[in-house]
Amino acid sequence: MKNMIGIAAIALAAAASQASAQGYPSKPVHVIISFTPGSSTDIVGRIVMQRVSEIWGQPAVLENRSGAGGSIGSNVVAKAAPDGYTLLINSNAHSVNPAIYAKLPYETTKDFVDVVPLTSQPNVLVVNAGSPYKNVMDLVKAAKAKPGSINWGHAGIGSGTHLNTEKFVDAAKINVTQVPFKGTPEVIQAMLSGSVDCYWAPISAAIPHLKGGRVRALAVSTAKRNSQLPEVPTTGEAGVTGADAPLWFGVWAPAGTPANIVAKISVDTRKALADPGVRERLANLGNDAMDMSPEEFARFVRSEIDEYARVIKAAGIKPQ
Repeated sequence: MKNMIGIAAIALAAAASQASAQGYPSKPVHVIISFTPGSSTDIVGRIVMQRVSEIWGQPAVLENRSGAGGSIGSNVVAKAAPDGYTLLINSNAHSVNPAIYAKLPYETTKDFVDVVPLTSQPNVLVVNAGSPYKNVMDLVKAAKAKPGSINWGHAGIGSGTHLNTEKFVDAAKINVTQVPFKGTPEVIQAMLSGSVDCYWAPISAAIPHLKGGRVRALAVSTAKRNSQLPEVPTTGEAGVTGADAPLWFGVWAPAGTPANIVAKISVDTRKALADPGVRERLANLGNDAMDMSPEEFARFVRSEIDEYARVIKAAGIKPQ
């Protein structure tokens, strides 16, 4: 009899769990974006979540909580109730931060569920349109002639643009002065005003400025050229090898979020990414949609954590 009661209880729990996923979401979902408005993380996240909201029939309430390489926003989600109603959209800074910060207010591999990747894209090395640096080697030669004279902006310690800068500096064997900001819009504004000389801007954020003629592109951070900027060489083609650093974005939930709700968020987000309109908007900004199950994404994130730890150690960067 006890066995029968136990089996019945398990069956009821499973049915309730399935019903909760089928009814999810029954109210607005709070989505924390870990970088500033107008950043590449923000742009990609808003495009995708607009379609996800339509699929859900419930609004995704997006809030930017930037700073500390995305870890401020991440901490909000790590401490949230694990019910699927608070989600995180972050960049690959999520995998960089464990090696960058000596003490984070959360444990990256324990306090989150890896839900679904969104897109990947190159960063673009940009300078002010009036800059004397016409190509990558102009910049490298200037940096070697006067070590520390180049002010190189990035979107905060631990951000993808910071790691890209570190990889490039190491590969080119140069010494520059790195200047951290809260996010991409702030760096670009500083570059336009002459406060910094260059920036590895995410392509989705760089394209509008390139089209407006305010900045000039010197290279992309991927092993092949991007279809939206076919005339811009890779760093390897421009004369610096070993500096490839694609930028990617994903969705996370607090640890303990029910697996069936995680699966539903993943399925609906992948459905949104496959939507022709969404795919076109993202492609026009230089993005390639990613497609992984939660399990595949978890393995990918952990491999990235290991890779970034290796790169940061090799670059001699000490955790802050």
